[in-house]
Amino acid sequence: MNLERRDFLKKAGLLSSLAVSLPTLNNAAFASAKPFNMSGFRAPKIDKVRVAIIGLGMRGPGAVDRLSYIEGAEIVALCDKHADRVERASKIVTSKGLNKPKSYSGENGWLDLLKNEKLDLVYICTPWNYHTPMAIAAMKAGAHAACEVPIALTEKDCWEVVKVSEATKKHCMMLENCCYDFFEMLTLNLTRQGLLGDIIHAEGAYIHDLLDLNFAKNGYDNMWRLRHNMGASGNLYPTHGLGPIAQCMNINRGDKFDHMVSMSSNDFHMAKKAEELAAKDSFYQEFVGKKFRGNMNTTLIKTTLGKTIMLQHDVTSPRPYSRLHVLSGTKGFVSKYPEPERIAFGHDFISKDKLKELYAQYTPEIVKFIGEQAKKVGGHGGMDFMMDWRLIDCLRNGLPLDQDVYDAAAWSVIYPLSISSTGSKSKVIDIPDFTRGAWKTNAVVDITLNGGGNTGIRSKK
Repeated sequence: MNLERRDFLKKAGLLSSLAVSLPTLNNAAFASAKPFNMSGFRAPKIDKVRVAIIGLGMRGPGAVDRLSYIEGAEIVALCDKHADRVERASKIVTSKGLNKPKSYSGENGWLDLLKNEKLDLVYICTPWNYHTPMAIAAMKAGAHAACEVPIALTEKDCWEVVKVSEATKKHCMMLENCCYDFFEMLTLNLTRQGLLGDIIHAEGAYIHDLLDLNFAKNGYDNMWRLRHNMGASGNLYPTHGLGPIAQCMNINRGDKFDHMVSMSSNDFHMAKKAEELAAKDSFYQEFVGKKFRGNMNTTLIKTTLGKTIMLQHDVTSPRPYSRLHVLSGTKGFVSKYPEPERIAFGHDFISKDKLKELYAQYTPEIVKFIGEQAKKVGGHGGMDFMMDWRLIDCLRNGLPLDQDVYDAAAWSVIYPLSISSTGSKSKVIDIPDFTRGAWKTNAVVDITLNGGGNTGIRSKK
């Protein structure tokens, strides 16, 4: 654990509280036990999934709203550092005629929640530093964990999350919603049906101008996201672009990430922004003179089977949003961002009419089953709701999750490894195999199906 993160946890009261307040597993048992493979794991069916949601800032209230529509999901507890946020989120639930969840607040309210409540699923929407300790504590407390991206900020913590999931036999799903966007789901099915052939190369990105939001006083609580952008440079948000293409390339299920290199431009915006704001408002003085990560980071990954991935991250340049999604196969090519969505099986892109035909023929069953309802409920156009519905349906029916703990670790570890590579003049960095060789035999999860099919949604009022 690095000193910066240890200091954060001490200030938050996490290290000492975790040691005394929660059920713990014997560390010796962790070390001696043979790893249990969570890939394809089917947990016992849960008819009514008792959910607690921790973190009710930017992402949390949307999760409360979406989960309140899903049959078989019962929101039993809500928690945030700020009590007023908990009260507002509770009203989302009660406005639909559902029981009011129990409320927890304060810096360590989440520890009390885990200690007092009998839970099936803990849904984590907090700042990044909390993700690992909260996911681990949730699993040790006997619940499955679903956590916003990334699952961890260090390679060591990625391993810890994996080991705890294996030892507790509890799912730990990273909530990578972009895997459930409609074009990404279509291209996944096209890949699974063999229309694109063998995927040779893929590209993904998270390019989103967040400069003003990162510096907004009423944006991220205590400016936490801005603080993450200070210091080391790398890809701080790799999973939106990486998740969907990793699934198409069967990463951890027939192939794995092998090694990578990473390079960042200098910072051309954030330091200047801090100086401009501080000249007018002393609040920003603490950010003056700090080193910020570079505007554009480009990371190149090679898989064990010799395939390549280009991944980019830029959240400060004034350019249109892009979550680049490119797959180049031996038989075909797909791309999204810049718009429009395009597919080719040769030199030229197919027509709009032909694209519609492909949608009609190859839209996955899960999208046909819940897609229109997902659009009505919302969440980034419906992909958030489709992700939540799928998670609850899998838990209710004892199905393997689309994204397991090995995916969470493999996709998240690009964050610290990109910092290491960028900081050493783009040195080649080996990427750990969190499956410990099981990738060779792990079966592909058929995400395109509609799950158990017995989970609907409550009507909107």
